[in-house]
Amino acid sequence: MFSVIACIRDNHDWRLVIVAAVVCLVGAMAAMLLYSRAQECDAGQRKLWIGASGFAFGTGVWATHFIAMLAYDGGTPISYALDLTLLSFFLSVGGSWVAILAASQREARFSSTRGGALMALGIASMHLTGMQAIETQAVILYDSAMTLTAVVAGMLLSSAAFHLFFNLKGMRRLLSASLVFVLAICTLHFMSMGSITLVPDPGKAVPTLVLDTRVLAAIVVVAATALILVALAVVFVQSHLTDLRGLANASQEGLLILREGRIIDVNERFQALSGWKLADLSGKAPSDVLTAIQAPRENRPGETLLNTRTGREIAVDVNSSRIVYRGRDCEVLAVRDLTERKQAEEMIEHLAHHDVLTDLPNRSLFDTRIRQALQVAERKNTEVALFCLDLDRFKAVNDIFGHAEGDRILRKVAAILRRVAGESDTIARLGGDEFAIIQSDGQQPASAQKLAADIIDEFAAEMDTARDPTAVGVSLGIALYPRDGSTAEELCNNADTALYRVKHDGRGRACFFDAEMDEAARNRRQIESDLRHAIIRNQLHVSYQPILNAQSVEISGYEALMRWHRPGHGLTEPDIFIPVAEESGSIVQLGEWILQQACREAARWPQPLTIAVNVSPVQFMLPNLCERVEAVLDETGLAPDRLELEITEAALIRDRDRVMATLQRLRKLGVHIVMDDFGTGYSSLSNLRSFPFDKIKVDRSFTGVLEHDAAARSIVRAIIGLGHSLGMPVVTEGVETEMQRRIVVEEGCAQVQGLLLGKPDIEPSMKPAVRKNVPAAPAGTGIPPRRRTRLVSE
Repeated sequence: MFSVIACIRDNHDWRLVIVAAVVCLVGAMAAMLLYSRAQECDAGQRKLWIGASGFAFGTGVWATHFIAMLAYDGGTPISYALDLTLLSFFLSVGGSWVAILAASQREARFSSTRGGALMALGIASMHLTGMQAIETQAVILYDSAMTLTAVVAGMLLSSAAFHLFFNLKGMRRLLSASLVFVLAICTLHFMSMGSITLVPDPGKAVPTLVLDTRVLAAIVVVAATALILVALAVVFVQSHLTDLRGLANASQEGLLILREGRIIDVNERFQALSGWKLADLSGKAPSDVLTAIQAPRENRPGETLLNTRTGREIAVDVNSSRIVYRGRDCEVLAVRDLTERKQAEEMIEHLAHHDVLTDLPNRSLFDTRIRQALQVAERKNTEVALFCLDLDRFKAVNDIFGHAEGDRILRKVAAILRRVAGESDTIARLGGDEFAIIQSDGQQPASAQKLAADIIDEFAAEMDTARDPTAVGVSLGIALYPRDGSTAEELCNNADTALYRVKHDGRGRACFFDAEMDEAARNRRQIESDLRHAIIRNQLHVSYQPILNAQSVEISGYEALMRWHRPGHGLTEPDIFIPVAEESGSIVQLGEWILQQACREAARWPQPLTIAVNVSPVQFMLPNLCERVEAVLDETGLAPDRLELEITEAALIRDRDRVMATLQRLRKLGVHIVMDDFGTGYSSLSNLRSFPFDKIKVDRSFTGVLEHDAAARSIVRAIIGLGHSLGMPVVTEGVETEMQRRIVVEEGCAQVQGLLLGKPDIEPSMKPAVRKNVPAAPAGTGIPPRRRTRLVSE
């Protein structure tokens, strides 16, 4: 140890020793910087950076050795052999590269130790070769033990440097590893120099081809400085170039760089997108991979096709711009993959024209298909069948079992229709439980009849309403082109008309359109249209039919009956226009109008007679019916107990709980509620038990056959008896003969109404009251045999 210190102190120029240490530190830091860069690269580039690191490290070690040798003064002039000096440089660079490469094998055990050992051996081989390059008139003697100790020390320190490099981060790693490597190099060099002895030999010849120490010093300093600076510049430049290329590769667009119309470079995104490598594309025209490409227009994207290496075509957008690349003006094509956008557009297009639940064409696509089918049929002189389908019982299933079950039923119906329809047929869901089928092939009407039969049979097999409470039926209306319509609108209307006929005639069948249906549908639509304007055109008026007390034969009230003087048709019966008004919804407006007219008229009467007004089941669907009745009573000033609202049991079918709640609120207002047309339709004793009606009206259909139908008489007797037992007065309407009046009076009916006792007439307030003789009551009725009077219409 003392010999090494003495060697440095006595045999070296300390100024050059400092220069050697600085060169060594710079070389080590440059090598570690390059080595750090290698750790960030992939396997392909890592070896290149490791080579650069080995080159920088070896250059630094070699320069350190020869600068230190220049600082050495052995007592005799020294020069250096050119060949061995060059060999020592290559040994230094090669040894450093092998050592760094070995240390990089992190998956192997003791990689740092192995790298440190190889590094020390490389430095030692360079040192010994450099010593052999010395040309002087002296013999060099080595202390083997000291030399071996120097190599071992170099191994330990180099291993420690690699260990610090791999276990520290950031600048700590760079500085710590560099300083330990400098210590390893200097230790190995100066320990080796301390172990040699120069023995003068004046007879030893010195070759003529040698490097003078001053020349060698200049070469070493310039070469070492230049090589290290170049290594640092490579790190800096390559770092920036790599970052820029990484930025280009990170782009979602493929980039092609063209010079004079030929591809000179592409980024990784384009290579991944197309499958082509740069070597495959270099020198080619862009039209070789991009079909239908036009002359480039700056900032003007154009859609084209990219031909991939596998032969697949990909829709892409191409945008052109110009840049300066590698010092020359070049064109850049930015290629963006449109696959996902095309798929999204196709999905949006599909969703826009298909039902989400069943994936069948929706109304929009149906309208397009029906027009296309009619155009083709007109050109080929063929026929088209249009089916309109409606599901029977679907609303009940949806309400009872919920929307999820309703959705399942709709999907099942779609599957059934797909199975039975032909490949060229279009099946569409128009909304709710409405479906349509366009049948454009086959001879008509035979093909339509077969398809309709197949649909009904398949529904019967798949939807057994007797066993499955969620099963539904199907009704079909069919119209044929051109016999039933020449346009899509006309054909759809006529198919709807046929479906309407099926639904009213029993459902569960198929019906073809005919001219009679068309006439009936036109009449219905005309009635509906005229009825909307009947109020504002003053075409409606109210007739009042008296209701008489059966015992006293006196008028106890009137029933308000709506009448319509339809232009061109005269007086239209309510049985004709009221059903149309209920279906179209205009009954709400008409019902409110007659309620106002009747209450206003009754308020003018001097006697507190009652006024009866019929209320449609549709009106009971209004949430504000009670409020509207109360408002009319306040507006007209009529006492609520003089108003009788007549309802049929059909109103209780749609939403029983809701209707019952409305009736209770009307009852609290003081309005009387009358059960009209009892004994027909949905008559149920539970309705009489659930709500205490103020009156029961016997339907006129029973009254008309009382004289010759014993069963009808028994029904009337039973209804009157039921009313007595429940404390509800019974009114018999439709009394047209004296015999009918006698029968209902004998059965104990409370009130009677009919043409025998008074026809519907103008407002009672507009005519004087007169007295008329009334026939005496028959014997056995309990009525005294005397003349009675009643107030009747003129």
